[in-house]
Amino acid sequence: MDDVGDFLESVEPARRHREAAQLDAFFRDVTGWQPVLWSGSMLGYGQYDYTYASGRTGRYFATGFAPRKAKLSIYIMPGYADFSGILERLGKYRKGKSCLYLNKLEDADMDVLAELVRAGLADLAKSWPVRST
Repeated sequence: MDDVGDFLESVEPARRHREAAQLDAFFRDVTGWQPVLWSGSMLGYGQYDYTYASGRTGRYFATGFAPRKAKLSIYIMPGYADFSGILERLGKYRKGKSCLYLNKLEDADMDVLAELVRAGLADLAKSWPVRST
Protein backbone atom coordinates (compact mmCIF):
# COMPACT_ATOMS: atom_id res chain seq x y z
CA MET A 1 0.00 0.00 0.00
CA ASP A 2 1.20 3.56 -0.67
CA ASP A 3 1.88 6.18 2.03
CA VAL A 4 -1.62 7.65 1.65
CA GLY A 5 -3.28 4.26 2.05
CA ASP A 6 -1.08 3.35 5.02
CA PHE A 7 -1.86 6.68 6.63
CA LEU A 8 -5.62 6.32 6.15
CA GLU A 9 -5.53 2.80 7.57
CA SER A 10 -3.68 4.03 10.65
CA VAL A 11 -6.18 6.76 11.61
CA GLU A 12 -7.79 6.21 15.01
CA PRO A 13 -10.23 6.06 16.72
CA ALA A 14 -12.72 4.16 14.53
CA ARG A 15 -15.03 7.16 13.99
CA ARG A 16 -12.10 9.33 12.86
CA HIS A 17 -10.96 6.48 10.58
CA ARG A 18 -14.39 6.46 8.86
CA GLU A 19 -14.41 10.26 8.60
CA ALA A 20 -10.92 10.26 7.06
CA ALA A 21 -12.06 7.80 4.39
CA GLN A 22 -15.16 9.96 3.71
CA LEU A 23 -13.05 13.12 3.45
CA ASP A 24 -10.55 11.45 1.13
CA ALA A 25 -13.38 10.45 -1.23
CA PHE A 26 -14.91 13.93 -0.86
CA PHE A 27 -11.68 15.79 -1.75
CA ARG A 28 -10.92 13.44 -4.66
CA ASP A 29 -14.42 14.09 -6.01
CA VAL A 30 -14.47 17.86 -5.46
CA THR A 31 -10.93 18.54 -6.75
CA GLY A 32 -10.38 15.69 -9.18
CA TRP A 33 -6.88 15.30 -7.70
CA GLN A 34 -5.11 12.46 -5.96
CA PRO A 35 -3.95 12.97 -2.37
CA VAL A 36 -0.34 13.43 -1.28
CA LEU A 37 0.76 12.93 2.32
CA TRP A 38 2.36 16.08 3.74
CA SER A 39 4.33 16.22 7.00
CA GLY A 40 3.22 12.69 7.82
CA SER A 41 -0.30 13.62 8.94
CA MET A 42 -2.01 15.87 6.37
CA LEU A 43 -3.54 14.80 3.07
CA GLY A 44 -3.19 17.49 0.44
CA TYR A 45 -4.95 17.78 -2.91
CA GLY A 46 -3.35 19.96 -5.57
CA GLN A 47 -0.28 22.07 -4.97
CA TYR A 48 1.20 25.46 -5.66
CA ASP A 49 4.61 27.10 -5.60
CA TYR A 50 4.91 30.45 -3.87
CA THR A 51 7.43 33.27 -3.63
CA TYR A 52 6.95 35.88 -0.94
CA ALA A 53 8.12 39.49 -1.21
CA SER A 54 10.97 38.51 1.14
CA GLY A 55 12.21 36.09 -1.51
CA ARG A 56 11.24 33.01 0.47
CA THR A 57 9.93 30.27 -1.81
CA GLY A 58 8.20 26.98 -1.24
CA ARG A 59 5.57 24.48 -2.28
CA TYR A 60 2.41 23.59 -0.39
CA PHE A 61 -0.82 21.71 -0.91
CA ALA A 62 -3.80 23.66 -2.21
CA THR A 63 -6.49 22.08 -0.03
CA GLY A 64 -6.84 19.04 2.17
CA PHE A 65 -7.38 17.74 5.67
CA ALA A 66 -5.84 16.19 8.75
CA PRO A 67 -7.86 13.71 10.84
CA ARG A 68 -6.66 14.74 14.29
CA LYS A 69 -7.90 12.79 17.30
CA ALA A 70 -9.66 15.78 18.88
CA LYS A 71 -10.95 17.49 15.72
CA LEU A 72 -10.87 17.27 11.96
CA SER A 73 -8.75 20.02 10.40
CA ILE A 74 -9.94 21.08 6.96
CA TYR A 75 -7.38 23.20 5.08
CA ILE A 76 -8.70 25.74 2.62
CA MET A 77 -6.05 28.22 1.55
CA PRO A 78 -5.38 31.10 1.88
CA GLY A 79 -8.10 31.95 4.41
CA TYR A 80 -11.74 32.84 4.89
CA ALA A 81 -11.98 36.63 4.65
CA ASP A 82 -14.25 36.54 1.60
CA PHE A 83 -16.28 33.43 2.47
CA SER A 84 -18.59 34.55 5.27
CA GLY A 85 -21.71 33.91 3.16
CA ILE A 86 -20.67 30.31 2.60
CA LEU A 87 -19.53 29.78 6.18
CA GLU A 88 -22.94 30.93 7.50
CA ARG A 89 -24.47 27.87 5.82
CA LEU A 90 -21.75 25.34 6.66
CA GLY A 91 -22.87 24.13 10.07
CA LYS A 92 -20.96 23.78 13.33
CA TYR A 93 -17.24 24.60 13.05
CA ARG A 94 -14.42 26.62 14.57
CA LYS A 95 -12.22 28.74 12.34
CA GLY A 96 -8.43 29.00 12.34
CA LYS A 97 -6.23 31.16 10.14
CA SER A 98 -6.44 28.90 7.08
CA CYS A 99 -8.41 25.94 8.34
CA LEU A 100 -11.71 24.83 9.78
CA TYR A 101 -11.99 22.61 12.82
CA LEU A 102 -14.88 20.16 12.94
CA ASN A 103 -15.63 18.04 15.98
CA LYS A 104 -17.31 15.52 13.68
CA LEU A 105 -17.91 15.41 9.97
CA GLU A 106 -21.68 15.25 10.39
CA ASP A 107 -21.52 18.78 11.86
CA ALA A 108 -20.93 20.19 8.36
CA ASP A 109 -23.17 20.36 5.31
CA MET A 110 -21.03 18.55 2.72
CA ASP A 111 -22.53 20.43 -0.24
CA VAL A 112 -21.62 23.72 1.40
CA LEU A 113 -18.15 22.37 2.26
CA ALA A 114 -17.68 21.49 -1.42
CA GLU A 115 -18.69 25.04 -2.36
CA LEU A 116 -16.18 26.38 0.16
CA VAL A 117 -13.34 24.17 -1.13
CA ARG A 118 -14.02 25.31 -4.70
CA ALA A 119 -14.16 28.96 -3.63
CA GLY A 120 -10.91 28.57 -1.69
CA LEU A 121 -9.15 27.02 -4.68
CA ALA A 122 -10.42 29.78 -6.98
CA ASP A 123 -9.19 32.41 -4.51
CA LEU A 124 -5.80 30.72 -4.18
CA ALA A 125 -5.43 30.54 -7.96
CA LYS A 126 -5.68 34.35 -8.11
CA SER A 127 -2.31 34.54 -6.33
CA TRP A 128 -0.51 31.32 -7.29
CA PRO A 129 -0.99 28.84 -10.14
CA VAL A 130 -2.52 25.66 -8.67
CA ARG A 131 -1.53 22.31 -10.17
CA SER A 132 -2.92 18.84 -9.81
CA THR A 133 -1.29 16.17 -7.69
